[in-house]
Amino acid sequence: MEAEAIYDSGRDACVQFILDLAARVAQLDERLGRLEAQARQDSRTSSKPPSSDPPKSRAQRRAEARAKAKELMRRDGEERKAGGQPGHGGAGRGLRPEDQVDEIVDHFPDACGGCGREFAAEEQHPRRRFGRHQVAELPPISVIWTEHRTHQLRCRHCRARTSARLPDGIGTSAFGSRLQAAFVTLTARHRVSRRGICELARDLFGLALSTGAADAICQRASEALAGPHCQLQDWVLDQGALHVDETGWRTSGEGRALWTATTADAAVFVIAEHCNREQLGALIGTTYPGIVISDRWNGFSHLDPSRRQVCWSHLQRDFRRHADGLGEQKTFGERGAPLVDRVFAAWRAYQHEHHDRQRLQAEIAPIQTELRALLEHATPKKARNRWHRQFANNLLKVWPALWTFTTTAGVEPTNNPAERALRSPVIHRKLSLGTQSDNGERFAERALSAATTCRMQRRSLFTYLSELILAHNRGDPFPALT
Repeated sequence: MEAEAIYDSGRDACVQFILDLAARVAQLDERLGRLEAQARQDSRTSSKPPSSDPPKSRAQRRAEARAKAKELMRRDGEERKAGGQPGHGGAGRGLRPEDQVDEIVDHFPDACGGCGREFAAEEQHPRRRFGRHQVAELPPISVIWTEHRTHQLRCRHCRARTSARLPDGIGTSAFGSRLQAAFVTLTARHRVSRRGICELARDLFGLALSTGAADAICQRASEALAGPHCQLQDWVLDQGALHVDETGWRTSGEGRALWTATTADAAVFVIAEHCNREQLGALIGTTYPGIVISDRWNGFSHLDPSRRQVCWSHLQRDFRRHADGLGEQKTFGERGAPLVDRVFAAWRAYQHEHHDRQRLQAEIAPIQTELRALLEHATPKKARNRWHRQFANNLLKVWPALWTFTTTAGVEPTNNPAERALRSPVIHRKLSLGTQSDNGERFAERALSAATTCRMQRRSLFTYLSELILAHNRGDPFPALT
């Protein structure tokens, strides 16, 4: 009936109805395209973690990985077997010399393997040649309890009583520096909860410990780490290039941001209330003179593009996402993705083969020309460019920041060091659900900075914390993280 009424109302009403219907269809088509694009996103085309990929996508990715592995396993037409290849040095465990062995136990056969005659006791003595088998074992573990008694003495002359003081290094805690360092290492490096620490203390050391005492140990370690954390941040900001990134954090259920500034040898973490330009300035300062390596978040837009390096891994992901689109967007992504692969190929050749920066620049030059032409072709405001025009304009705005790695030593084309540094704190956040107080935030950022930096430097976090807590108790200068 409604259609008949529109038809009977005349030609103009019918035309207007068709135009309104066409506009509505166009809006729905655009909305459908966006929803389909979102549904196609996975860990290879967005910031989603691999664990969030749908089963089919993960199966496809694993199939591609297996196909690639089989291709790499073929050498001279013959398929390589799994495991170490001929010439591989191996990583076996060698026997320790006798002076490093705590106990030697000699074993002798009881009877002859040929005739069965039993060997006499005088025949069982070591020969010059023997088999060796070494076994590593833990001794029975128990904490050492030491009672410190402070006595009073009365002076014969003035009759005043004087009490003894505890020696420097003991501190006021009921736990020694090594035991405290072990607990903090379990928390910061291995992400063990306070309750888990109590259970391990009981099971491994026979030590009764409450969750409040475990948290008090962490807070004392946080106080000791305050100086090294500030010194580490100053040292990191003195470097010529920084990898900067952030991720979410939660304190008492409220949103926070965990920032990191990372170099090849150190990483510093800071938990901030917001994720904005002001917090970035608080982390690296407003006048940092070096190169900032980061993603293309708008908070970095105020930085001089010539003093930046944007992450090419993010570009690779974005081009893959556009390649999954339709029409002109798909063509744009399919043309851009191979250019990114060529950039990485040139960088790997520079890193592992020739180390010639002029050759690197010569290999990158034609890629620059092709990429700029592709981006400029996508910038006109046309309907066919609406899905990728903003991405192309963004790359042209930061164009110098795409190529800093070709001219400046110590600058990489990706922000992978910062991404790797954040991986452990992200797992820590998921397991612990963040922190519950400001003191918890300070401990998290200081302990995570120390744990990540020690791992990057191949240092023992336990040894460092033992020395730090002992120095803090004595009032001595703290050992530096750098």
